[in-house]
Amino acid sequence: MAVSPESFPPRKRRPSANCFVAPNLSDRNLLKSLLLLSSEISTLQPLLFLLKRNTSSIIRKSKLLSVLFEEILGRDFTYSNDSNTSRGHVSGIPPSAVLCFDELYIVLQRMKTLLEDCRNCSKMWLLMQIDVFCNVFHELTLELSTLLDILPSKKLKLNDDVQELLILITKQCSEKLTYVDPKDRDLRSQVVEMLDRIEREIVPDQCKLAEIFEKLTLRDSTSCRDEIELLEEEIQSQTDEKAKSDIIALIGFVRYAKCVLYGGSTPRTNSRRRRAAAAAADVNVPADFRCPISLDLMRDPVVVSTGQTYDRSSITLWFESGHTMCPKTGQTLTHTDLIPNSALKNLIAMWCREQKIPFESTEMNVKSNGFVTNKTALEATRMTVSFLVNKLKASQVVESANQLVHELRVLAKTDSDSRVCIAEAAALPLMVKLLGSEHPSLQVNAVTTILNLSILEANKTRIMETDGVLNGVIEVLRSGATWEAKGNAAATIFSLSGVPAYKKRLARKTHVVKGLMDLAREGPTNSKRDALVAILNLAGDREAVGKLIEGGVVEMLAEIMDGLPEEAVTILEVVVKKGGLVAVAAAYPLIKKLAIVLRDGTDRARESAAATLVNMCRKGGSEMVEELAGVQGIERVIWEIMGMGTGRGRRKAATLLRVLRRWAAGLDAEVASGAYSDVNMNTSTRIVLPG
Repeated sequence: MAVSPESFPPRKRRPSANCFVAPNLSDRNLLKSLLLLSSEISTLQPLLFLLKRNTSSIIRKSKLLSVLFEEILGRDFTYSNDSNTSRGHVSGIPPSAVLCFDELYIVLQRMKTLLEDCRNCSKMWLLMQIDVFCNVFHELTLELSTLLDILPSKKLKLNDDVQELLILITKQCSEKLTYVDPKDRDLRSQVVEMLDRIEREIVPDQCKLAEIFEKLTLRDSTSCRDEIELLEEEIQSQTDEKAKSDIIALIGFVRYAKCVLYGGSTPRTNSRRRRAAAAAADVNVPADFRCPISLDLMRDPVVVSTGQTYDRSSITLWFESGHTMCPKTGQTLTHTDLIPNSALKNLIAMWCREQKIPFESTEMNVKSNGFVTNKTALEATRMTVSFLVNKLKASQVVESANQLVHELRVLAKTDSDSRVCIAEAAALPLMVKLLGSEHPSLQVNAVTTILNLSILEANKTRIMETDGVLNGVIEVLRSGATWEAKGNAAATIFSLSGVPAYKKRLARKTHVVKGLMDLAREGPTNSKRDALVAILNLAGDREAVGKLIEGGVVEMLAEIMDGLPEEAVTILEVVVKKGGLVAVAAAYPLIKKLAIVLRDGTDRARESAAATLVNMCRKGGSEMVEELAGVQGIERVIWEIMGMGTGRGRRKAATLLRVLRRWAAGLDAEVASGAYSDVNMNTSTRIVLPG
């Protein structure tokens, strides 16, 4: 299946002039390449909204140059090979002309790239950098002029018409000063003035705003969304912090204008991010490529102080929820610095290409969090939120309300400032009645807005304390109109349970536990994972584990273990560890299933299965050990893990083998008392199996 170029990330860095090199071609093939390149440039259309004269001039000169190359190629030449350079030469073309053609090829390459960049980059950023782009056009024109001046046209014996054409091109390239269209400069001044007024908390004049966006051909909601995505990508090509800050201000400005001029919008089904998520859900993602927190494919893996790797967005949410320990190991983190795992990221990107899965780093989603707060962007966000909330209060049409809530949902996902603004604008009470909407899309947008708001620690309290919000989310979890709505409600429970006090409070609610269990049993894979992550978070509290066991968590895990073994055994490990004898007794029927995971599961699943069995045998006594010992070939499986499992998996497997051997030797008292500790795998002692 062919893969669209859109499936892969756009070029993040524009190539410098030094990146272009002349091809090592024979003289005739070089001329053919020049003709092809100049013809390609001449077929491009000039920009109509900015740089109209600059782009038209370059395209026109390229068209004239194509006539020159066509004339030279149309002659009858004899060809010879240079034994020193292995380059084929054309008689009648002096070496000095060939050198000029090499340089012309580089200049034409740069012209084509510049035109493509101007056409494909953000229009707003192009406007703000108009002087820079005009200077580049002028520099290329001067380089072209220099090359045409030194081209030995007389030795090429061009006909009179082509000779005159060459003189014409040279004259057209003789401008001394950089040309910047006065209309472009005036338009930039208008935008700068409007940004300044926004920074001073003055609402822009809507008529002037509409005029600016009309001139930039940003004439509808879709074109504005594309513009915002291009600005987000532009941030990644910048190294200067001020430039990044300026782009963030432009994003806020475009987002505000989009809402005010064209109203709300609904999500696009063909957006790059939605395609990426859908594609990843359809294949079996390797365990090492999944984030231990979200269980989704990692887009931006980072390493924490304990050496564990997580997806940046998930671990950032974990920290923002108030946690200071490693989610996987439970160790207290010495610091919260995140170190990019570039090697793993490259492996994931290669795997995604092999699987035809679009791979996009989440770095561009973390756009403003890493930079100093921009006053203009903050005020633009406040104005946008105020506009949307006021419109939502007055909205009587479901479709209109859906579009407005979708805008709030997108805004709440962008950064902490947006989440603060939305919460302070009293948007949460408006979401309550929308959670019960019969319109599926509106319900999804409302619950997802709450989910995105909950990322901010302060908003967790607002959600828990605002009348009706928590109950509304729970009701969506139990009886939402779509699986997506239920899954996002479960994700909201996960986010809220990051606060220890709220974890206990949520676990006491029977409807929360039952809703999560039902979703984990019956939902599609993505929704199941949302529910399981929430259950795993709740299971971190001993009191909550008791409620989960009462709600049938062990039975639920038994049902899903065949389909999602890694997720199921991870949760079971925590439940058995925190739940005491009640949990061990409940998990007794799962021993054989755990043995199967121990044999066939991923390294991470086998590690959790071994740890779970160790805890069960320690706490449950000889009856548990006897059941495990009755599984055919269990010792061989354990030996395999001891030899090839993860570090922790090998230690747990060694302990498990020791438990089995002591039970076989009749040391039941020690089994029952749990007198076993993890075996150090570095010891030289080896347990020999009987023949």
